Amino acid sequence: MAPRTRLHGVVKSLTVGGLWFAFTRMKLKFSVLLSVALLSLLATGCVKTVGGTVKAGVPLIKDKIISRYERPALPIFDAAKEVLANLGTLVREDRINNVVEAKVDTRTVWVRVDAEEGGVSRVTTQVRTSAGGRDIDLAAEVDKQIALKLK
Repeated sequence: MAPRTRLHGVVKSLTVGGLWFAFTRMKLKFSVLLSVALLSLLATGCVKTVGGTVKAGVPLIKDKIISRYERPALPIFDAAKEVLANLGTLVREDRINNVVEAKVDTRTVWVRVDAEEGGVSRVTTQVRTSAGGRDIDLAAEVDKQIALKLK
């Protein structure tokens, strides 16, 4: 049996049972804090945009919508440019890579038009928030507006 001491009328045990419980709770709190810190580090990173740039954001989430049209790339590019000008402010137009970048509210929108074989063009629409998150609903809306403009 472990020796006991008397301090101010209270019997104190010199065993480590009380300390073990305190260390266990401290380890648990430290483990939770460390897990949250590591998760936040893993959740943020760099995201490659369809415009060819790299932006800070949350990777590994779907932020693009890809559509295909049986049209040449140039009319689709012009339709995308017109839609983005109507929805927000054009920021950049890259005729070499067929990329249009615009600001719609606080979101950044990229639309890339690539010519594929057989007269088919691929349109990739990507939207990111200022905090690096995604807005797939706005990407779908932009994609739909481009499709309606081509009709």
